[in-house]
Amino acid sequence: MKVLLDTSVLLDLLLNRSPWAADMAAVWNAHRQGRIEAFLAAFAVPTVFYIIRRQTDLATAQTAVADCLATLHIAPVDKTALLAAQAMPGSDFEDNLQIACAIHAGMDLILTRDPKGFAHSPLPVSTPADLVARLPGPPTP
Repeated sequence: MKVLLDTSVLLDLLLNRSPWAADMAAVWNAHRQGRIEAFLAAFAVPTVFYIIRRQTDLATAQTAVADCLATLHIAPVDKTALLAAQAMPGSDFEDNLQIACAIHAGMDLILTRDPKGFAHSPLPVSTPADLVARLPGPPTP
């Protein structure tokens, strides 16, 4: 299953925001174990850096970006995705761009804590807690 991580749920993990960080840690581990494929839209990387730097420090922001780039798949953003996002209903261009990137990259699911912001998505939308509840168990050795 290919899952696009909304920026906010990734920040829940990277900033250890309670109570959401635990579910995102399980999602991150499921990706590392090969039970899902987790993606981040390319445009979210500088946002992650900016927010983490503002809330912590430069070194923590650099480490967070390095971890994301080393661990997650990156969904590209191009003019086609930008135009698709612009043409979508809804008033949040960033959410629309997440949807467009997910569609363009062949995602199965968008993971967010804001399902209402993705109500017009043609792709299924889930919260991290809901995804964790239905993940298959870890692979047996």
